Amino acid sequence: MNDAYLLIGGNVGDRNFYLTKSVELIADKCGRIEQFSSIYETAPWGKLDQGAFLNQVIRISTGLEPIELLNAILKVENILGRKREEKYGARTIDIDILYYNNLTVHETALTIPHPRISERRFVLTPLAEIASHFIDPTRNKTIKALLLACPDNLSVIKLPVIVNNDIS
Repeated sequence: MNDAYLLIGGNVGDRNFYLTKSVELIADKCGRIEQFSSIYETAPWGKLDQGAFLNQVIRISTGLEPIELLNAILKVENILGRKREEKYGARTIDIDILYYNNLTVHETALTIPHPRISERRFVLTPLAEIASHFIDPTRNKTIKALLLACPDNLSVIKLPVIVNNDIS
């Protein structure tokens, strides 16, 4: 089995629903969920005139090869109504492969590690929560070190966990 770190996020519609449903579909189509970060509300990156995102990083154990994983992720995005109309635009869900084991992949449709990890606090903050000591294979630095050096100063706010204990 292979370990992959995925970033899940969206800023359209019921953001909690899309995060929850994407995790369910990833578990069904991609592999077993091993770890979850907290959920973070984050400022949009790249195109600032849109609503805030909810983002979360998960680690999965998968038998899929990198390109197979990408294709499965694209199916999940499609099921959840992802529209690719504008670069960095609003979306119901976006799922990125951040890392796949310690591999580096450079193909037309897929680059691993994700090329802009070190520039994005909204990626590094939840990733550092579950993988602070993971070493980026192209930058040869830990996630914690990348976060400390990240030039991005956009808002990343950890949301409280809400537990419903209503048994009425």
